[in-house]
Amino acid sequence: MALTPTPHNAAAKGQIAKMVLMPGDPLRAQFVAQTYLEDVDQFNSVRGMLGYTGTYQGARVSVMGSGMGMPSIGIYSYELFNFYDVDAIIRIGTAGGLAPDVQLRDLVMGMGACTDSNYAAQFHMPGTLAPLADFGLLRRAVEVAEQLGFDYKVGNVLSSDVFYNDDETVNERWARMGVLAVEMESVALYLNALRAKKRAVTLLTVSDLPLTGASLPAEERQTSFTQMMEVALGVATSDVR
Repeated sequence: MALTPTPHNAAAKGQIAKMVLMPGDPLRAQFVAQTYLEDVDQFNSVRGMLGYTGTYQGARVSVMGSGMGMPSIGIYSYELFNFYDVDAIIRIGTAGGLAPDVQLRDLVMGMGACTDSNYAAQFHMPGTLAPLADFGLLRRAVEVAEQLGFDYKVGNVLSSDVFYNDDETVNERWARMGVLAVEMESVALYLNALRAKKRAVTLLTVSDLPLTGASLPAEERQTSFTQMMEVALGVATSDVR
């Protein structure tokens, strides 16, 4: 067991809740903390990766940025699961919609995560492992979304290592296989959770449509995706009571 703080996280043991919401953008973590949490304590600012713990409807919840890509969320989620005794991580991220019926601002829940990454190679599996969300967290996310009256879609997402892909046909091919949206983190999060025997689920808001070029501005991505945030907080609250 490594000592805390770590080189990437200034928190001491006990400063981080058992349930962590994890956006890619640290400014979205700050927005969640300032908008929804009470009695907030900032536990991290190392490398600009902001982390906060507070309460929401009486439940203790943390929120922390993960950065972009699987190497980044791989570090932070590994440390949270293995060094800080975190039980569950809910990724609250943005994604590019791929399926024909996925539009801007839609809420997508990642039941499974495809990938073009080699992240899983470290586990030396004798075949291809299919990384899945924790069913209990996913089911609760669906329940909360329905209680709040939010539309949602559940299915496969793609975690890609490449944002600017030289092969311009890849997104069309993933869409043909029913993949709802593309992002860059969920596979590493799901694999780390599986290996640590912990739980994870990804909730995404569609911020752009790669096949059409439609996109939302950066500021709106940081502060306006409140349906995703409220579903995640509802899951966190019910999970820790």
